[in-house]
Amino acid sequence: MSTAFEVQPSEVDLRDQQFENNRKAWAQVLDRLENALMTASGEGDPQYLQRHQSRGQLLPRDRIALLLDSDSPFLELCPFAGYGNPDSTPAANLIAGIGLVSGRMCMVMSHIPTQSGGAWNEMTVVKTNRILAIASENDIPLISLVQSAGVFLPQQFQVFHKTGQLFYDLAVRTLRGQASCAIVFGSSTAGGAYHPALSDYTIFVQDQAQAFLGGPPLVKIATGEVIDAEQLGGAGVHGFQTGLADQVAMDEFDAIHKARDWTASLSPKPLCALPQNNVEPRPPRYSAEDLLALVNPDIRKSFDMKEVILRLVDDSRMSVFKPKYGSNMLTTWAHIMGFRVGIVANQVPIINPNEARKTAQFIRMCNQQSTPIIFLHNVTGFMVGAKAEHAGIIKMGAQLLAGVMEQIQMAKIGPQGSESATRKVQEQTAQFKVRVQHDAESYTTSSHVIDDGVIDPRDTRDILGMCLEVVSNGPIATGKEFRALARI
Repeated sequence: MSTAFEVQPSEVDLRDQQFENNRKAWAQVLDRLENALMTASGEGDPQYLQRHQSRGQLLPRDRIALLLDSDSPFLELCPFAGYGNPDSTPAANLIAGIGLVSGRMCMVMSHIPTQSGGAWNEMTVVKTNRILAIASENDIPLISLVQSAGVFLPQQFQVFHKTGQLFYDLAVRTLRGQASCAIVFGSSTAGGAYHPALSDYTIFVQDQAQAFLGGPPLVKIATGEVIDAEQLGGAGVHGFQTGLADQVAMDEFDAIHKARDWTASLSPKPLCALPQNNVEPRPPRYSAEDLLALVNPDIRKSFDMKEVILRLVDDSRMSVFKPKYGSNMLTTWAHIMGFRVGIVANQVPIINPNEARKTAQFIRMCNQQSTPIIFLHNVTGFMVGAKAEHAGIIKMGAQLLAGVMEQIQMAKIGPQGSESATRKVQEQTAQFKVRVQHDAESYTTSSHVIDDGVIDPRDTRDILGMCLEVVSNGPIATGKEFRALARI
C-alpha cells in the first residue's frame, strides 16, 4: 500500500559554510560517544575475563549473540546505566535489549558475572525495573541469562527495597500470560535465586549452575552444616530433587539451544496491533549523513526541524497539521519504516501559547486513532512574561503536558535549560554552573536511567523503526477520554 502524503522537498543548500561548520563540530561529539560506548560495553578487567573463560564459561555478550537469530538486530537499552557513577559499574552490571529469538521478538537481559560477581548495585535494580516495565507494557517474552551474587551488600539499604519490584513484575507477567524464561549459567545467590524461581521456564547448566538462598559459607555459620555448592543447590539438585530446573543442559551452548526451542514453542502472536494504515517502507530521499550538517551540536542554537524530518520519514513524505498556526511547533503525520506516526517537533527552543494549544490538539487526534507519537525534543521551556501569561500559557501548557504520554530524548534535558537555571542565581559560582551543565548532559541522565540511551543522530531512523515495531507488539488502549472533540 502506498501513502497519499506529498513529497516534501528540501530547501537548504548543504554546501553553505554553516553546514560545513556543523559537520566539523560533530566530530568531537561522536568521538566522545564512541569512547563512552566502549567503556559502557566493557565486561570487566582482563584478569576476571580470563578467569571466567578458563572455567569454560562464555562472556555475557557472547551468550546474547548466540541466543539471538543470526540476522537479528539488537536494540540495547540503557547501556549507559551507571556510567561515570563511582557507586555503580559499566552498564550497571546488566546487559539488556530487544532482538529476535527463533523469529520472535524478545527482551533479553544478562547479568555480567565478571564485574563484582554480577551483584546488583542500586542502578542495577533501577535498570532491571525499567527493562521489565518495557517488556511487560509491550507484551514481549523475557529471557534472562542469570549468574549473579545477588545484592551488593555495601548498598543493601538502597537495593533491598527496590529489588521487590523485580519479583512483583515477574509474578504479574505470569498472571498476564506474558512468558519468561531464565537460563542459570552459574552461581545465583539469595535474590539471584528467586529470579529463576519466579520465571515460567528455567534451564540450568550441568556442573555449573547453582541456586540457593545462602551459600556454603553462610550455611556453615548459620547451622554448622558443611556442604559444597553443588550438593547444596547445583543443577543436579534442582533438576532431580527440587524441580526448580525444567531442563538441565549439558553445557552453555545446549542451554542456549534449549532457550531457543522454548521461544519457538510459544503461541504465535500477531505481528502488529496498530491500526492497519501502514505502508511498504521506503528510504528517505535524503541521506541521514545530512543530519550532521543540519543540526548544530550546541543545542542552544535552533535548526530547521522540517529538514531533519525529511531525513527520517519514508520517501520524505508527510502531511503537516496547521502549518500556519503556532508555526514554531511542527506537527505532522508521516510513515517511518512503514509505520504511520505523528511527529511533534519544535522549531525554536521556547513554546508559546499557540504552539501548546495546537500540539495538545494534535496529540489528542493521534490518540483517537491509536497513532504512535514521536517527539523530536529540543525545548528549554515555556515562554514567560506578561504577554505569555495573559495569553493563557499556563492553561495551554497544562493541556500539552496532559497530552504527552511518552518522550524520546535526543540530547539534553533539564528544567528551563542549564543556562537559564544558572542565570536564575546570577551565576553565583562557576562550580554551580558546571554542576548544572553536568546534570543536564545526556550521559548523566542515562547514567541514572532517566532515559533509555544516547544514540548517533544518523541511527535515529533505524532505532525509531525498531521501537515502533516493539510498541506495535503490545495491546493498544484508546480510552474514552480521547473520544471527545480533539480541539477542546
